[in-house]
Amino acid sequence: MPHTLTAAVRHEAEIRKSRFLALAAPIDAPEAAQAFLEASRDPQATHNCWAWRFGAHYRFHDDGEPGGTAGRPILQAIDSQGYDRVAVLVIRWFGGIKLGTGGLARAYGGTAAECLRVAERVELREECRVLCDCPYADMDRVQARLLAAGARIEQAEFDGRGVRWRLAVARADAAALRALYTDLTRGQGRFEAVTEPGSGSAPAD
Repeated sequence: MPHTLTAAVRHEAEIRKSRFLALAAPIDAPEAAQAFLEASRDPQATHNCWAWRFGAHYRFHDDGEPGGTAGRPILQAIDSQGYDRVAVLVIRWFGGIKLGTGGLARAYGGTAAECLRVAERVELREECRVLCDCPYADMDRVQARLLAAGARIEQAEFDGRGVRWRLAVARADAAALRALYTDLTRGQGRFEAVTEPGSGSAPAD
């Protein structure tokens, strides 16, 4: 089962007089990866190399380092440790000693890998989305039970009859939550899966 980070993390290393700083963060969408990278890069540094993975989507970038010596090793560090929905930026300040292609790959990949090793992680669960509605009289009781069972409310809409929720639930728990919801609403509530478009793969830079 893949994991993601619980919070942003950093790790710094000095390798043959070059300073390397790895910054890693969890992401909830590919666009979040780009926002993190733009906010975290140092324009005064020699290189800002990065990689991210979000499910089947991924990108990596060498930022002027020889091809395959920076971005790809960072992505391999993410994948080899079983991470998903993670972005990693490794910033380098050149110290005057060239590392060679093998040395660069070890430096970028190793700094990223150590950053991810020291981080706190959490298991990613496969989720699905559900629409359900509930009369006001049952709302507080039903909401408390659903949250206790692991559902997450992403959206709530109110009208004259009650509330309509959009829930994120673990796919493995969906059937049990449907039974719980039917019981709590005495068969009167609606519990309907939302059909979402699938995701495709994205090529690397």
